[in-house]
Amino acid sequence: MAKKKAPKSKAGKIIGVGMQVFGAIGVMKQIKEAKGKHDKLELADALISAAAVVTGFALLIRSLREEQDDHAEIEEL
Repeated sequence: MAKKKAPKSKAGKIIGVGMQVFGAIGVMKQIKEAKGKHDKLELADALISAAAVVTGFALLIRSLREEQDDHAEIEEL
């Protein structure tokens, strides 16, 4: 399985966070529609999509924190 590369620049990471936010909005709409229809299969799909958004957001936050730690180490030298 190919590993997805994280954006390398800070601007790219910020854009990634914005994309995750838009993804979260879409998932929330999907969940609301599935609940309104009482469709368990659509709701399960929406919840899995929500897990993907949360995971992507966590990965971006981790990479931003690692970047901050790298800058702090360089400043200490």
